[in-house]
Amino acid sequence: MDNLYPTARPRALTVSELNHQVRHLLETSFMQAWIEGELSSFTRPSSGHWYFTLKDQRCQVRCAMFRGFNQRIRPIPKEGDLVRIRGKVSLYENRGDFQILVEHIEPAGLGALQQAFEELKQKLQLEGLFDPARKRPVPASPRHIGVVTSPTGAAIHDILTVLARRCPAIPVTLYPTAVQGAAATGEIVAAIERAQRHGVADVLIVGRGGGSLEDLWCFNEEAVARAIAACSIPVVSAVGHEVDVTIADFVADMRAPTPSAAAEKISPDQQVWVHRVSEQHLRLTGAFRRHMRQLTTRLDQLAARLRDPRRELLEKAQRLDELDTRLAKAVQRRLEQDQLRTGHLVQRLRMQSPTRRLEAEQNRLTVLAEHLQKAMHQYLGRLNDRLGHGGQSLHLVSPLATLGRGYAIVRTTDDRIVRRAADLEPGDHVSARVAEGTIEATVTGIRQHHE
Repeated sequence: MDNLYPTARPRALTVSELNHQVRHLLETSFMQAWIEGELSSFTRPSSGHWYFTLKDQRCQVRCAMFRGFNQRIRPIPKEGDLVRIRGKVSLYENRGDFQILVEHIEPAGLGALQQAFEELKQKLQLEGLFDPARKRPVPASPRHIGVVTSPTGAAIHDILTVLARRCPAIPVTLYPTAVQGAAATGEIVAAIERAQRHGVADVLIVGRGGGSLEDLWCFNEEAVARAIAACSIPVVSAVGHEVDVTIADFVADMRAPTPSAAAEKISPDQQVWVHRVSEQHLRLTGAFRRHMRQLTTRLDQLAARLRDPRRELLEKAQRLDELDTRLAKAVQRRLEQDQLRTGHLVQRLRMQSPTRRLEAEQNRLTVLAEHLQKAMHQYLGRLNDRLGHGGQSLHLVSPLATLGRGYAIVRTTDDRIVRRAADLEPGDHVSARVAEGTIEATVTGIRQHHE
């Protein structure tokens, strides 16, 4: 049943009224206050105003510094600075956010995290962990890449994308770990040790994507720095963005500004490899062709030396036989040497994969050798035939052949050849040379024949 005598209810405030009253209360209670803390989450939008968070070890408060106040502040504060601010405690009514309206800001020393960073950096530097002499060279063409990062972060995606574009043949092993939070330090150290025990990677990328100083802090821990320094595998540090610098960057063998840049630095470009192999193929092919031309010229010269045996035909025939033997031996030795050299070239070319080209050139060399051998024997046969024909020609014009046809050579006692009957007188003694001997005779009479 309805209450017949309802009691009066207090008036409810609207949210706007509540926030307005709280703001008024805060601004009248804290007319002006000095506050000290570490600056974080600093932003500078296009409006010219500054927004940041001031924090200590337990708490934080939002701050806003409008353009009219911050134009006089130099240098501009940065993330991690320990600062002192003067301002009014207020409330941003639209969101109900408690905030400080800053009127002045000045340095108060380094922030706690930044101070810890500088102290550890100085300690490790004195121990020599940053010394370039102890850094190991990173292989230009790694056989296997290890990556210590989060399996769900952007870093591993960026690394794999770059490697797939540049050199997808290189295998990658992920050693998963947390990359922020309290447990991240121990997990990163364990992942580095696990990569060493695994023993397959010859370079190790350790890193993560960008974030705030707090997010990246595990890479500023001493345990992580010492694990990187003690790692037997060359380590590439790839933490955050290009402007982020961590202790891991100083200790690592190489620093990359981002995970993508790390993959770029340690992976060869497959297009460069293809270009180099093509250049080597062209150079080897050109060298082989020049060598073949030299061999052809040499063989032509050897053949030219055997082309005109016209002097002293009988002696040259014997000389040709000697040259034939020497040439055959020389060609055999040359072929053996060329076969040995060709075998070396074939081995070198096979290492560069022009197998078919080498086999074709080897077959061509064999055919050329066979053609040379055949041509040489044919040429020597023609020379022997010419020598026989020359002997026959000499025989045809020989005086002995004329005598064999019934003619005679008549000489006087003083060895003059008698060409006319008038050169003799009856009673002269003469000798007549016939084909098979000499006839001694005395002239008994002379008869003149007139045509």
